[in-house]
Amino acid sequence: MAWTAFPHPDDAYVHDAVSLKAAWSRLHVGDAEPFPVKAVLVDAWIAFHGGQFEQAMRLGLSAGIDGYSVAHKATCTHANYLEPSEKKQLALFEEVAERCERHQAEQPDKPAGYYWQAYAMGRYFQRISIVKALTHGIGTKVRNCLDRTIALAPGHADAHTALGAYHAEIIGSVGAMIGGLTYGARKDECYRAFQQALALNPASAAARIEYANALMLLEGRKKMDQAARLLKDAAALAPQDAKERLEVEAARAQLDNG
Repeated sequence: MAWTAFPHPDDAYVHDAVSLKAAWSRLHVGDAEPFPVKAVLVDAWIAFHGGQFEQAMRLGLSAGIDGYSVAHKATCTHANYLEPSEKKQLALFEEVAERCERHQAEQPDKPAGYYWQAYAMGRYFQRISIVKALTHGIGTKVRNCLDRTIALAPGHADAHTALGAYHAEIIGSVGAMIGGLTYGARKDECYRAFQQALALNPASAAARIEYANALMLLEGRKKMDQAARLLKDAAALAPQDAKERLEVEAARAQLDNG
């Protein structure tokens, strides 16, 4: 069955090889992905940024291990923002997590294999049960993957965002004491991770959304105003591609829903 189409097509998100290269550093400040060498991967990333996520995934996989990064990102973006069926979301996140095992084995020095495994597992267990994930050792696996991502690519802003969310989810699920003693989850490190993510990528709506959610989870009404400001700032950003548009729309929806 075909994936859900991107609902906000915009010519501003459509590139050719020349314009993609010119825009690359801005588009990939979040994931520190290098510009592709293979023409098929240039086409895959053009499809991704334009919102053709299924085509991006298929083109990426057709290129073998070198195309896994764009395939991971396209699959996770579709699953998180566009797939209406939770069952299919979970299947897609499982698919990415499993594919990342091969990615890590064949390209152990590439951060994408670690980051997207952490992302996919994190989103999977957000939908199932964070506590269940912790009892099965998934929390430690996610943390190790994020630490490895940041060790390989210190400027990987999205990994810092995910690390902040990790701290918040752990503390929110098991409390500050158990979270700190057992999983190394701490409020100060949570907030520091989000601040680092925004320092690296000031135009990230995703980092602001996750930061706002963390504040509400950890502080409740005490930080409601700060959380609302983060969401308003995210909603006001000018997206540069399809994924960023989905993130901005998510911030707007969260504001509308109170």
